[in-house]
Amino acid sequence: MKKYWLLLVCLVVGLLAACSDSSETSEFRTVYSGEIKTLNYLKTSETNEFAVAANLVDGLIEYDEYGVVKPGLATEWSHNDDATVWTFKLRKDAQWVTHDGKKYADVVAQDFVDGLNYVLDAKNESSTAWIATVVKNGDAFYNSKDTGMTDFSQVGIKALDEHTLEYTLETSTPYFLSMLNYVCFFPVNGKFLAEKGTDFGTTRENFLYNGAYILDKFEPQNERVLVKNDTYWDEDKVKINRIRYKYNKEAATVAPELFLRGEIDATSIPTSIIDEWLKNDEKKSQVRQSQNNFYSYFYALNFNPQFDEEYEPENWKIAVNNKDFRKSLYHALDRVSAMMTVEPYNPQDMLSNTITPKNFVDVEGVDYTQLAPLANITNNDSFNKDLAVQHKDKAMAALAGKATFPIKVLMPYNSGSPDWANRTQVVEQQIENLLGKDYIDIIVEAGPATGFLGEVRRPGKYALLEANWGPDFADPSTYTDPFSEGGTYNKPEFAEGYTEGNGKSKYQNLVDAAKASVNPAERYELFAKAEAFLIEEAFVIPYAVGGSGYVASKLNPFEAQYSPFGVTAEKFKGQTVLEKPMSNDQFKKALAEWEQKRAEALAKAAK
Repeated sequence: MKKYWLLLVCLVVGLLAACSDSSETSEFRTVYSGEIKTLNYLKTSETNEFAVAANLVDGLIEYDEYGVVKPGLATEWSHNDDATVWTFKLRKDAQWVTHDGKKYADVVAQDFVDGLNYVLDAKNESSTAWIATVVKNGDAFYNSKDTGMTDFSQVGIKALDEHTLEYTLETSTPYFLSMLNYVCFFPVNGKFLAEKGTDFGTTRENFLYNGAYILDKFEPQNERVLVKNDTYWDEDKVKINRIRYKYNKEAATVAPELFLRGEIDATSIPTSIIDEWLKNDEKKSQVRQSQNNFYSYFYALNFNPQFDEEYEPENWKIAVNNKDFRKSLYHALDRVSAMMTVEPYNPQDMLSNTITPKNFVDVEGVDYTQLAPLANITNNDSFNKDLAVQHKDKAMAALAGKATFPIKVLMPYNSGSPDWANRTQVVEQQIENLLGKDYIDIIVEAGPATGFLGEVRRPGKYALLEANWGPDFADPSTYTDPFSEGGTYNKPEFAEGYTEGNGKSKYQNLVDAAKASVNPAERYELFAKAEAFLIEEAFVIPYAVGGSGYVASKLNPFEAQYSPFGVTAEKFKGQTVLEKPMSNDQFKKALAEWEQKRAEALAKAAK
């Protein structure tokens, strides 16, 4: 009744639009500190950027709240016996609209061809092109300078007619549907793209929309506002009419107070104040745990350091190429202490001993992480004080006269994350206290809140770094991408002593052998062998799975579309804004019900 009374008042005073926009049931409000630099979903691989685009542009498929594949812009699909040729029938009621909601064109099969053409054209520098090379001749076209292939018609994608799309893949890819959930396979209107050129995605006006929302306001370091797309083909599933992001440089710090004042609808609760919230009955009723996800967090040791001379990159390079030095860090990291900066009550629930998380994929009921030789790593904690000291002693003996001790270890963090800042301090103190300051000198440095990946991780301006990776499709190969040759993480191909006869690193050869296998059981076992090698050699230190610890939110996470990979987790479609935030007891009950229903839904879909 309150809603309709407000509506009547709006009509009487002639302010219908204004009242509708401010309705608590139709608007979701949040704050952010890390600004996006582009809306060009065909180029970016940064989560905060494609998270916006995922609400503005649809792909061929999507997922329901239980993780079952559902039609998106494609209404049906099929593939040949060996899953190398996939055919999709497109819906006829989807259209592109401009920033003011006016129809520009229908969505047609050629839009997917034009999108992939852009991604695989090397001059566009798409960060996700490597995923798209699953398509036949995709890699050859991308590397046309070396291969001479400049004719895109030779690439395995065809618009058979306006509403029929066909992909031909390099090899059997039974998990191809899951890959379509990533931005490199999204469509674009070729005419509009050509008209805008390099300006595409720079403003809300230089962008076309076929998804659930339109970008109504885009003012960097001020505000961005998404409004419901009234022409959307699945409009009834869009429950939130307006999403308002307000910029605040100190967002992570001030968000809890803004939530309590009713100015925003969701916030993470930093560990520094979680005790206060849980001891206050009113606050406690508004806070809950978050769901763990399939993002993998790990500490990366950089084999191609590019940081300033004051931090002695050459000395670090000498040290990091000694296996005992790496193993001393591997066994010295107390991950429970580190995780308490996010989850102080049940930190072990978020720990992961592997890069690929548990329950991601399985082989005939056997979880991937339990395949030999990875199972031994999965089932044993890496933290071991005695082993850490033993490897330290061996490293100091081997590096005597070659490296200067203590080894300077530059460890930056994103200044926009208070928990990350706290965790970095914890890790510094814990490892230095165990191994000794005569051995290592961990130097903590605050990095930028905006552009951290581009300014720190990708250029290699670190020695040791907390990093993360989320899966892009339903195959273990997706977790090898950060460490494969040409990747932008810690460059293990530069590790000395691991290059084999073909000029590639041992890890890369193990990965390539796994990718070449089309038998799922053999394929997964080979990937497990490659991952075990990566961890046993201490190129990385697996740390945890994703999850933001504790949150206060008016969103019901079990209404959201669900998928471990792609952009699904970033979508608001299907969600509603609750009158009150979900308590932790309500969350646990709803989680148990959701897990049961999900198991039933997946079993039904598999038949």
